[in-house]
Amino acid sequence: MAEHNETSGRRVLQGRVTSDKMDKTVSVEVVRRVKHARYHKYINRRNVYKAHDESNECGIGDKVTIRESRPLSRTKRWVVVARTPRNS
Repeated sequence: MAEHNETSGRRVLQGRVTSDKMDKTVSVEVVRRVKHARYHKYINRRNVYKAHDESNECGIGDKVTIRESRPLSRTKRWVVVARTPRNS
């Protein structure tokens, strides 16, 4: 899931918007599947990132692509690059 872009060296992740109540900021949940070391069962691991949404266009449930960036605030280090609405 975490693919490295050779041109910028910044990580690009895909996830789902879980909160859009902040101004110009969304919470994005990224789910990845990893195999358990002992039991060899695949389990879901999730991380929640705060991402910058300049135009406030993302809504809850939208699939988004986020890219790593410089620190924009105390907790915000990602920028929304692309968005796919939930209904389409």
